[in-house]
Amino acid sequence: MAEETKFTEDEMKQINELQQSYANSQNALGQLSVSRLRLEQQLDDLDKADESVRNSFVETQTKEKEFVESINKKYGDGNLDLSSGLFTPKPQEETDKKPDKTL
Repeated sequence: MAEETKFTEDEMKQINELQQSYANSQNALGQLSVSRLRLEQQLDDLDKADESVRNSFVETQTKEKEFVESINKKYGDGNLDLSSGLFTPKPQEETDKKPDKTL
């Protein structure tokens, strides 16, 4: 049977330092994983908010198009001064051209 040998204080200190280093690394990896998870959750929330705003934008475009079409039916082609609310019809020769359907 081989004779037992006791490690020196310096060797035991090095072993403890290595174990502590592994423990620190494992703890840091855990913290990074939690941080990554939180960031992924924030990205999901941002994606949902982005989709909602984009849908709202498309809905607004649709409402604008419908409004412009109804106004054109009611008043014909022309220009609206947004500050005064005054509508000026286009002369007949200009209405023969393709109308601008945006506000």
